[in-house]
Amino acid sequence: MGCVFSLPEDRRDAAERAPTTRETSFIEKMKKTGKNIIVFYGSQTGTGEEFANRLAKDAQRYGMKGMAADPEEYTMGELSRLSEIENSLAIFCMATYGEGDPTDNAQDFYDWLQENDDEDLSGLNFTVFALGNKTYEHYNAMGKYVDKRLEELGAKRIFDLGLGDDDGNLEEDFISWREQFWPAVCEHFGVEASGDESSIRQYELKVHTDLNMNKVFTGEIGRLKSFEVQKPPFDSKNPFLAPVSVNRRLNKAGDRHLMHLELDITGSKIRYESGDHVAVFPTNDSSLVNKLGEILGVDLDVVISLNNLDEESNKKHPFPCPTTYRTALTHYLDITNPPRTNVLYELAQYASDPKEQENMRKMASSSPEGKSLYQSWVLDSCRNILAILEDMPSLRPPVDHLCELLPRLQARYYSIASSSKVHPNSIHICAVVVEYTTKTGRLNKGVATNWLKNKLVNGHKSTVPMFIRKSQFRLPFKASNPVIMVGPGTGIAPFMGFVQERGWLKQQGKEVGETVMFFGCRHRNEDYLYQEELEEAEKNGVLTQLNVAFSRDQEHKVYVQHLLKKNKEHLWKLIHSDNAHIYICGDARNMAKDVQAAFYEIAEEVGGMTRPQATDYVKKLMTKGRYSQDVWS
Repeated sequence: MGCVFSLPEDRRDAAERAPTTRETSFIEKMKKTGKNIIVFYGSQTGTGEEFANRLAKDAQRYGMKGMAADPEEYTMGELSRLSEIENSLAIFCMATYGEGDPTDNAQDFYDWLQENDDEDLSGLNFTVFALGNKTYEHYNAMGKYVDKRLEELGAKRIFDLGLGDDDGNLEEDFISWREQFWPAVCEHFGVEASGDESSIRQYELKVHTDLNMNKVFTGEIGRLKSFEVQKPPFDSKNPFLAPVSVNRRLNKAGDRHLMHLELDITGSKIRYESGDHVAVFPTNDSSLVNKLGEILGVDLDVVISLNNLDEESNKKHPFPCPTTYRTALTHYLDITNPPRTNVLYELAQYASDPKEQENMRKMASSSPEGKSLYQSWVLDSCRNILAILEDMPSLRPPVDHLCELLPRLQARYYSIASSSKVHPNSIHICAVVVEYTTKTGRLNKGVATNWLKNKLVNGHKSTVPMFIRKSQFRLPFKASNPVIMVGPGTGIAPFMGFVQERGWLKQQGKEVGETVMFFGCRHRNEDYLYQEELEEAEKNGVLTQLNVAFSRDQEHKVYVQHLLKKNKEHLWKLIHSDNAHIYICGDARNMAKDVQAAFYEIAEEVGGMTRPQATDYVKKLMTKGRYSQDVWS
């Protein structure tokens, strides 16, 4: 197994934002602060924002001034006014989320682009870097759209669209693009690089010695004390602390740990629909945090603030401050993912051994040798920041600079495994605990799944900060439409909610269409998840057909796509004649592709279509909302 490196693609919390008199005009802000480059980001898991910050910082090296900006915070209708600023440029770092959708923070910008056909952007210089993942159907849809649409509205593209693929090496894609991008900008504006390659600090450290501890953040995501006094509405900036009411192991045997958790949302006013996602904010393993403290020789309980040196910036701190190093490393910073190259580059100066310093700079460079060293030594070896410090004994950076550079710890999203019609006050999660040994012999543990595993019912601190993210993954409006569900492994999650809901509709006396399930696991006696519930639903006629593929119970592997082919006549009738809705949940890399290919083959073999007609047929089902995917890689 490779590193668990990429997570479903944040929005900053209220505590880090400027006071309420927000400047929503980025033009005024740029004029006031002498900036000529603005980098907008559409980001769901923080990577787009990270890249935007790096580009804004880069601008200084070329004698220009840049700022990163969240499109949600500004009036994007001002893009046409950017020509009022000399040598101005707008860069867009746009991630794609879900099925080709904009990230939450770029939704309004996307709507604005779509609705304003008469907008004249002829004075706008722009470039786009897109963040996506090739395993998904709509690869980089958002970045491609912004790039095309800005040109249609008359803007001038000064450098080609960059496509970042998180299934490959997103970091390398970004570095290669950036390396060619800046010379093009310099040429366009006739400026020379200042050659200033030194590290530029963005924040300054303030140590608090006599601060009232009531003023210190202890892990809250939004406002201070929001975990003590909870006030609805709850969302990504104000999560609800849900008690864990059930935490049980689902699999009967085997070396993996699959688990079913139930979060109690009584009194929270939180509403959800089957198919939605629950986001949770995990914390890092305390032993990792302690080891970091030891290796850097710091007292982790010192109360500090990191304050932005650019006083005009909306982002006053990299994470909620004041707080302690321990809280920052536990709640706010990502210490388990392999660090990106900019972190290595900035930390290199602190390595006292010239060889180690040279290697760090090399890994951050765009030379083929450097790229392959970063790929093998950091990515393929799954070295997190602690492993890097352990394996480079001369590298001992100041802890405050390290905290400035590490990315924010992100919320993790899970498909909800319950129906609010049946469980209005609880949200079910089905997940597999991530644990693997790396090439360097270290045991890496998934942050969120190990944290959830240890949430004991009625135990000390067994609450989970959470919020709901609405999705497009919905049961058909008409209960009489048949439903075909394909969800091997933990991909079963949303379908547990669907099955509960179809059962409830049946009890209400509604006419419910055929409900067909395709589930897959390794062994019948090991990891057949929710076996009792599924067989019960089949017995009650809620599931009209339950098909289970046990991939390793016989000589040859049997997967869900093989069972689809076995049922091709019946499936084709449901799809072609009865208006069935198809749902696929689980692994994007192999399963979703293989399942889609199986539907192509069914359309060819039973529907008498050619392959081009079959692919077109399935595409049309997608457009009509009759073929939905909830997949991850």
